[in-house]
Amino acid sequence: MKQTIILTCFFFCVLFTAAQDRLNGKTFATRSEVLAQHGMACTSHPLATQAAIDILKQGGNAIDAAIAANAVLGVVEPEMNGIGGDLFAIVYDAKTKKLYGINASGHSPYALTMDEFKKRNFTAIPLYGPLPVSTPGCVDGWFALNKKFGSLTMQQILAPAISYARNGFPIADEFAYELNDSKTTYAAYPDFSALYYPNGQVPQKGEVFKNPQLANTLSKIATGGRDAFYKGDIAKTIDAFMKKNGGFLSYKDLADDSATWVEPVSTTYRGYRVWELPPNGQGIAVLQMLNILEGFDFSKIAFGSAEHIHLFVEAKKLAYEDRAKYYADPAFANIPVTTLISKEYAAQRRALIKPDHAADDFAAGDISLKDGETVYLTVADSEGNMVSLIQSNYFAFGSGIVPDSLGFVLQNRGRLFTLEEGKNNSYAPHKRPFHTIIPAFVTKDDQPYMSFGVMGGSFQPEGQVQVLINMIDFGMNPQEAGDAPRIDHQGSSEPTGAKSTGVGTIYLESGFSFETIRTLLGYGHKVAWQQPGNYGGYQCIQYDSKNKVYHGASDPRKDGMAAGY
Repeated sequence: MKQTIILTCFFFCVLFTAAQDRLNGKTFATRSEVLAQHGMACTSHPLATQAAIDILKQGGNAIDAAIAANAVLGVVEPEMNGIGGDLFAIVYDAKTKKLYGINASGHSPYALTMDEFKKRNFTAIPLYGPLPVSTPGCVDGWFALNKKFGSLTMQQILAPAISYARNGFPIADEFAYELNDSKTTYAAYPDFSALYYPNGQVPQKGEVFKNPQLANTLSKIATGGRDAFYKGDIAKTIDAFMKKNGGFLSYKDLADDSATWVEPVSTTYRGYRVWELPPNGQGIAVLQMLNILEGFDFSKIAFGSAEHIHLFVEAKKLAYEDRAKYYADPAFANIPVTTLISKEYAAQRRALIKPDHAADDFAAGDISLKDGETVYLTVADSEGNMVSLIQSNYFAFGSGIVPDSLGFVLQNRGRLFTLEEGKNNSYAPHKRPFHTIIPAFVTKDDQPYMSFGVMGGSFQPEGQVQVLINMIDFGMNPQEAGDAPRIDHQGSSEPTGAKSTGVGTIYLESGFSFETIRTLLGYGHKVAWQQPGNYGGYQCIQYDSKNKVYHGASDPRKDGMAAGY
């Protein structure tokens, strides 16, 4: 009888295991990539992905489709992004065979000074309310992209978003969760509650939500252009609302706003060239981490091993200390970008890493200066154009400030300044704050290879580096690279002035072995777990230049979808 039970259990376990095996043999759950020849869109919401594909099929290009998808995301995921926030993008233009970068992040208000914060005895800029509000750059970014690269009119491009705002859409998981989670936080803001909690009730998943105010605002923008937002009735409404509610953002701030075309910067990693935008964003932290990690032979290091996680975390610590010291608005600070992303500097920093010991506290490099909530999307078209675009309110629902009858929240990106004077990122009027949102692009042999990004505030450089080493060092495809369990180290110094906290803590998603965790503890690391939703979200399009096929991937941690045709 005992033998029978053992054999039965054995055969059951074999059958059960076989039923759970993936075709690719990975130990973590993953799904197939999406493959298509003519066009691809990967966004954090299916309705936005479909809107992008529709625009492509109407004759629009990848830039048109990316703007359309972003506009729809501002309607269906207003907790993450919208026209009250900022935008960054990297565009690969198939005609010129060049990469172009745009920084559409707004500035702090002219009228808000450091003395105002001192007078109120603030040691940090508040997270909510009118004080962290900076000028929204998103709409200006849309029109700058459309003017330079677009093939359709903005009326055509914004039509899907206007339709969803006016006629409604079913609330998906992310929006439903944030609506419920944020009710207490934003209860002090009556305009917010009137917009998002009709009749005082929290809308639930599956309910059809309408935002006619936002539909009207988008319609004005579609017909009146960028000036309808920055110099017309919308700007005047924002100005009056802020004055009435103790804010500082003014008509002049909006009228003077302008997106900036910037040159992407890059480094190589094992034959691939990785591109990021320069500060005020944190993209060069990715390049710094890759330069440090390139000095280790990952062909002899297993994915998920203690050595893999240890080296990744120590490289992150080194890069983030530089991030805290140097990254800021280049109009206000001399940032040694060339040195920070150089191989020589990486070698100096790499030498500080001990192979079996967690560093308590790295200092930023001593360089001579003479020398959040977010959506990410990527779109590619039949001509070979590719767009890597990221856009955000910063925190969920941003500042909570909803100007009268406009249907959207203003961002709270100003929170990321430090009130400590004399720093690169110290607060000043009409200055761009340090930014967490970063689009990325990869080329190989001077050809487009991959457009991708990872949402998640300060986690974004960590997430991008993990995706890249998963693909380049561990041989994963774009979907597997995003599905693999993630590592999040917290405890480094921040550009806001918060100091590092010793070794910090490594937060691990499920999927890493106990042996790995035990070894990390032996190295002196602190290891813990956190709630789902704290490990970012990812979208990616990889281009197979040999077969001329796009490979799309979308993160299952979000509501997103990859689709092509």
